[in-house]
Amino acid sequence: MSAVPTPTWPAEFAARYRAAGWWRGETFGQVLRDRAAAHPDRIAVVDPAAGVRRTYGELDARADRLAAGFLARGIAKGDRVVVQLPNTSEFFEVIFALFRIGALPVFALPAHRESEIGYFCAFTEAVAYVIPAAHGGYDYRALAGKVRATSPALRHVFVAGGSPADADDGCEPLADVFAEPVEITGPHPHELAFLQLSGGSTGIPKLIPRTHDDYLYSVRGSNEICGVDEHSVYLCVLPAAHNFPLSSPGTLGALYAGGRVVLCPEPSPDTAFPLIEREGVTLTGVVPPLALVWTEAAAASAYDLSSLDVLLVGGAKFSEEAARRVRPALGCTVQQVFGMAEGLVNYTRLDDPAEVIVTTQGRPISPDDEIRVVDDADREVPAGEAGHLLTRGPYTIRGYWRAPGHNATAFTEDGFYRTGDIVRLTPTGHLVVEGRAKDQINRGGEKIAAEEVENHLLAHPAVHDANLVAEADPYLGERTCAYVILRAGAAPLKPAAVKAFIRQRGLAAYKVPDRVEFVTAFPQTGIGKISKKDLRAAAARTAHAPERDTGPVPVPAVE
Repeated sequence: MSAVPTPTWPAEFAARYRAAGWWRGETFGQVLRDRAAAHPDRIAVVDPAAGVRRTYGELDARADRLAAGFLARGIAKGDRVVVQLPNTSEFFEVIFALFRIGALPVFALPAHRESEIGYFCAFTEAVAYVIPAAHGGYDYRALAGKVRATSPALRHVFVAGGSPADADDGCEPLADVFAEPVEITGPHPHELAFLQLSGGSTGIPKLIPRTHDDYLYSVRGSNEICGVDEHSVYLCVLPAAHNFPLSSPGTLGALYAGGRVVLCPEPSPDTAFPLIEREGVTLTGVVPPLALVWTEAAAASAYDLSSLDVLLVGGAKFSEEAARRVRPALGCTVQQVFGMAEGLVNYTRLDDPAEVIVTTQGRPISPDDEIRVVDDADREVPAGEAGHLLTRGPYTIRGYWRAPGHNATAFTEDGFYRTGDIVRLTPTGHLVVEGRAKDQINRGGEKIAAEEVENHLLAHPAVHDANLVAEADPYLGERTCAYVILRAGAAPLKPAAVKAFIRQRGLAAYKVPDRVEFVTAFPQTGIGKISKKDLRAAAARTAHAPERDTGPVPVPAVE
């Protein structure tokens, strides 16, 4: 694959951000080194599932030893390494080892399967892939075997919790990689630290290049807004590799401040509430569906949750009614977060009036975050009116990695990122999210590109055409409904068979349609295009009806 320059900030902007103190010339590897030197015996990471409590000194030393082992296996600065680990202490050992080298973690989620991981490894030309032996009843070693067959650059598969027997499958236990530390030059602060995954609206995920300078500013700014310091205890409930629990203020925020990270193996109240009591958790981040579950469970819980000061809710819009329930149920402040892995992050402030906290999604981290709200022709809309959100700033990327064609439309000529969100600005500068402009579904904080799922549906030999739309769900915010037209003469299908087919295609479970409806035709616009607006309206009318195993029905247009 030919090299494509990574878009970066123009020199005058970079100089401005450094002069303002947003970019301080730090790297993640050096931050951990400094914290370990300052308080080596303080607990940094608690992994209750494994019974592990790592101090800053231990985490720093293990990152050094793992970095040496990676180097000995030929992993060098700039190499890409797909990291697909659950909430375990090894996640931090691996990423800080890669940070030390200057190799780039490509953050995958535990839910990703062959379709996604195969693409990540092939597109990034990843030289290594880091997995658990098994998690949630799923064997990741079998997945790795399938991925290796289609990823010629992939030389190593490292297994956290692996055994010598894994060598028969071409894998190496991560524990065997540790070696005596060696001197490492490491990356510069302006260079790339890692690649994150976009929640884009097309079937091809984009990779988001984040530098040490820009991401550390986002982490540090989040800490200042959320009151994170060395006494903070952050509970990582969501998948650790996700941007929200990683940096808003997240695990990296807690480690930057010298606080403690507690890893929650799964997010249910039965698991999280005991950890809050035992570890004295002071803040955590959840998506709206999980916030609803926690607020409902708190009344019947015998656990002491009084240490919890702040519940950050993000990943999707948190409804006003649900936000009002948090303090009475959990006794803590709710802090709304609206952000994106591409950069811009907004928070309600802890001292904002209660009405602002429950009715808005916050305001930007930085004084240098530039916000434009525009109409379809990129003209500024009147104050208070809804429009497309455009942004640029010291931690918002200037382009996706190796995607020049997409960058030409995703960014304006003067560097503003087109977020795809429809928002309005309040007189206080807070944003209120009204929806999405792109054909993207936000299922409980997990972004689903309709086109991606539709392409998999169309691969079924009995399917003539398919469209995926969102429908409202009181728990998830949105869930998915697939409308399917069968080929003429095809044998009847049941919804369960369609879902099973999607699972067999190796797609993440959250992308499997929640509901499947067979229809004879799709509604059309006046010029003959398929009207997703009408499909969404049809889905809304039948959202709570059971799936039909009977024959297809027409979907009437909605005037």
